[in-house]
Amino acid sequence: MRARGSAQGTPGYHSAVMTNPARTAGPPEPDPASLGPLAGIRVADCSAVLAGPYCTMLLADLGAEVIKVEPPEGDATRGWGPPWVGSKTDGTRTAAYYLAVNRNKRSIRLDLKQPEGRQVLTRLLRSSDVFVENFRVGGLARLGFGDDVLRDLNPDLVHLAISGFGTDGPDAQKPGYDFVIQATAGLMSITGAPDAEGGSATKVGVAISDVVTGLFGAVSVLAGLLGRARSTAPGQRIDVSLLESTLAVLVNQAQNAFVSGRAPGRLGNAHPNIVPYETFRTADGEIAIAVGSERQWPRLCASLGVPELVADPRFATNGVRVVNRAALRPLLAARFETGSTAHWLAEMDAAEIPAGPINDVVAAFAQPQALARGMTVEVEHPVLGAVKQAGIPFHLGATPASIRTAPPLLGEHSAEILVELGYSPGEIEALAAANVT
Repeated sequence: MRARGSAQGTPGYHSAVMTNPARTAGPPEPDPASLGPLAGIRVADCSAVLAGPYCTMLLADLGAEVIKVEPPEGDATRGWGPPWVGSKTDGTRTAAYYLAVNRNKRSIRLDLKQPEGRQVLTRLLRSSDVFVENFRVGGLARLGFGDDVLRDLNPDLVHLAISGFGTDGPDAQKPGYDFVIQATAGLMSITGAPDAEGGSATKVGVAISDVVTGLFGAVSVLAGLLGRARSTAPGQRIDVSLLESTLAVLVNQAQNAFVSGRAPGRLGNAHPNIVPYETFRTADGEIAIAVGSERQWPRLCASLGVPELVADPRFATNGVRVVNRAALRPLLAARFETGSTAHWLAEMDAAEIPAGPINDVVAAFAQPQALARGMTVEVEHPVLGAVKQAGIPFHLGATPASIRTAPPLLGEHSAEILVELGYSPGEIEALAAANVT
């Protein structure tokens, strides 16, 4: 595997996050040089698709041992292609979608509909520090793992339950899908071009409701572990929903609505509170401009050759520029159309005006800064070969995160995990023969 940097851990640090003292078996202790800040923390991951797996991948990148518990057919995203890696003929075909959020994990195939499968999960939960799942509300209890049962199994367990709409209220039983949540949470209503320009409500180009839910989930798990380590709380249940997470990240748009009493409309690439802060067409393309302070405004006008706009009372401050954006934008647009994107990027850099080209995804990862920061890595998979991945976006000085293993094949580690849980060779063979694993 090739990944950015080296991981220099701090031996003994894992004792500070209080690993589960009930654990009696597990993988060999890692080399201290590969420890991340969550080394020694075991995560039982029964989540699927995106929000939960993204959360557990972040924990895994930070050094946690994540055991991905998959149903007999596997995580649904294994089949969400094309594009694919591997071959359907030999059973290795895997969708790129699955590969995006499952590195640094081990996979056990487990049929929880069978009592023997639930017994395996019971053993795993007893030896885990964190449990992440996204069953429909009430689904986990119907399998025999209600809150009281989990508390008896492992009082120190930090249990993250991810749902679509939360655990109570009129919509609690509805399934949660990112696309629908973007619509119902108001995000689509502020995304896209205005009606006057032929636009309509538009989803974000990535499953952002799932992603931010995974982020909030990871933050809350870390808080739960910290509380446990400080002996201020035992294990606890944490509920995070796609709806609440998406409402929370509306931030200034939500506050604008609270203050004004009006629902924000769609502004395309324009900003509701800052002007100019949007895209402009150039002679050969398009450029993004962000004038975020009053100091930058006169520098922009000078670079564009329209210094008279600085003295115009309609545009003297950001507040009046927001009010008069319809009058200002055509004046700026006319100037940007006289030069190429490269010309204006050079001018903006010289004037210290935040600006950038409109990159596609391939170009974004290929840009020199992204390469310098190691945001493309290759992980060597023993079956699939070299798999490119997005790099780790956070950098810890003393206990770095790391990419250690490629996303696993379905059930790739079932036998070794069962050994760690105390199953004998004969018992492991019997579980496989009964299609439990």
